Amino acid sequence: MKKLFLGVSLLATSLFVFTGCKDTKRSSLKPGKTNGATGLSYGDKKNEGYEVSDFQGQPTGPNLVFIEGGRFTMGTVEEDITYNRDNLERTVTVASFYMDETEIANIDYLFYLYQIEKDSTREFYESALPDTTVWADYMSFNDQYVDHYLRYPGFRMYPVVGVSWVQANDYAAWRSKAVNQDLANKNSGGKKGVSLPFGKKKKGAEGLAETPVESGGRPAIESGFVLPNYRLPTEAEWDYAAKAMIGTQYIDENQSNQRIYPWDGASMRKDRGKNKGMMQANFKRGRGDYAGIAGKQNDENIITAEVYSFAPNDFGLYNMAGNVNEWVYDLYRPNSYQDFNDLNPIRRNDYQDEEKLYDSKNFNSLITNTERVYKGGAWNDVAYWLSPGTRRFLDQDSATASIGFRCAMISVGKPQ
Repeated sequence: MKKLFLGVSLLATSLFVFTGCKDTKRSSLKPGKTNGATGLSYGDKKNEGYEVSDFQGQPTGPNLVFIEGGRFTMGTVEEDITYNRDNLERTVTVASFYMDETEIANIDYLFYLYQIEKDSTREFYESALPDTTVWADYMSFNDQYVDHYLRYPGFRMYPVVGVSWVQANDYAAWRSKAVNQDLANKNSGGKKGVSLPFGKKKKGAEGLAETPVESGGRPAIESGFVLPNYRLPTEAEWDYAAKAMIGTQYIDENQSNQRIYPWDGASMRKDRGKNKGMMQANFKRGRGDYAGIAGKQNDENIITAEVYSFAPNDFGLYNMAGNVNEWVYDLYRPNSYQDFNDLNPIRRNDYQDEEKLYDSKNFNSLITNTERVYKGGAWNDVAYWLSPGTRRFLDQDSATASIGFRCAMISVGKPQ
């Protein structure tokens, strides 16, 4: 009887030790109050030492949507009618990230201009202004758009255009500082309404990166409420988010079909529901046909549409086809599909495909180290360019009436 009792006791003790060990497993969200490698206590606001802040996961930044990463087939699925052969299909994996659910609208960019006008030099402010003359055309009466498109209240929620790749990057950098300062104000008791110096500062204006939180500075990254930087998405991220293959999956990792557009099927029209027969994106149907006939306009927009127009794709992103093309981060090279890493691919510069290999000086090539990729198709493009795999390029300092942008952000750890 004693042996039986002793055996039961040992079993109970073993179970307790086993379950106790299981309960002490640490994670990024629950690291414990002591250091697992040393057993020493962490510090806190009352006691000195290495402080481990409370962390519930990366907050979702304003206007962002979480994009769960994974494997996908990157490249064009349309016939290569331009014979560029610059985007052949290949399998890559993209890590989870965040992306703006809409294109950056006029009102968003005007807010940015208002903020930097207060704290930056006149030179920097003027360098950030969109080129409204992109609407001007000697053979087309677009004067109303030149004068009104950016600032008239009726165009508030239309995508900003006339913005270069460089200007889009400046906006993303400013936005990172603005959002993180707002988070600092809300989480650390910082002074609200602090100005946001950015770019080339006016005399006496301090930069955010060098100043304390209460003066508009960025808090320590260990605090847990600092977001990573907003930026332009990579070409791979943009393709992945546009195709939204998450909506085609069935039974484990099988996918029922590839996607030509951000929706199922090869048709530009909805094939069911109350809007059956209506276009699913804002684009040019053919020569001279931007919207259909009066009283029966099909995509209902002769130029751009508001950023929440049309149904979102399966990731919840609006206008990933049509409306305006969008800048991505990548430098253009025709052979990127061969050079890319198959994990989080990007072409930052001319590494392994140098500019000198192309003869732009003698006008035998348009390829330089300032040509950036843009994607998605626009209000004045035919359907071919609405396929996520198609790609074009333009100088990073250039702007048109058909290119806008949206921002992305890395995902660190588990999302909230």
